[in-house]
Amino acid sequence: MKFLRDTWLVYQRQMLLVLRTPARLVIGFVQPITYLVLFAPLLKTALAPTGATTYAEAYRVYVPGLLVVLVLLSGFFAGFGLLAELRSGVIERSRVTPVSRPALILGRAFSEVTTLMGQAVVITVIALPFGLSVNVGWLLLAYLMLALMALMACALSYAMAMLIPSPAALGPIINAVSQPLSLLSGVLLPLTLAPAWLVGIAEWNPIYWTTNGTRALFTGSPGDPVVWQGMLIVIALAALSVFWATRMFARQIR
Repeated sequence: MKFLRDTWLVYQRQMLLVLRTPARLVIGFVQPITYLVLFAPLLKTALAPTGATTYAEAYRVYVPGLLVVLVLLSGFFAGFGLLAELRSGVIERSRVTPVSRPALILGRAFSEVTTLMGQAVVITVIALPFGLSVNVGWLLLAYLMLALMALMACALSYAMAMLIPSPAALGPIINAVSQPLSLLSGVLLPLTLAPAWLVGIAEWNPIYWTTNGTRALFTGSPGDPVVWQGMLIVIALAALSVFWATRMFARQIR
């Protein structure tokens, strides 16, 4: 019970900081909304070979990929916030309190996940007038998969921040990891349009399966095997990432 209470207290503090900096939320919306408004209208023609002959079908393919990009890239950069708190002494002051060390990480991670999922909901709502239509039940399941992806990305970012405590070095490493993972998961366009050799490489990318699982839920195919495959993969990755992050944090903050 103490661990849950500590996690909740840290989560509340982090959410209060988010609400006090609304500019951060606005900046997080800018890029995905730009892609939604300026890039997505081109997709009806581009996705015709996949059978997406209407704007509704095109948006059901594109929007889940856009949300995956949002939660992954934003989550991967969560470690910079932790580095800033380490440098400012916030973590040092927390160390002398009886708060559980894993709670210090999980409370922050859940705050990031909440913020990202709030952005995902807003982007989904904005896409509705453009023609997006999706079953509410499958949409909620897709959000669960996205939340697990966000948790995984945040935890990995925290662990990397502990391992590489230099913002100048951490940024390029995160970009070097996140961009290939995103492109090889078919977030902008499904890899059914790609040559066989590229699909073969992408199948080794776990984000490829979670992206396809999310997309299957948006397109109304919850019985597609890729849904449970993607869910199992992201659950395992999120658990491993949280374990690694908490271990790294416990070693760093004694």
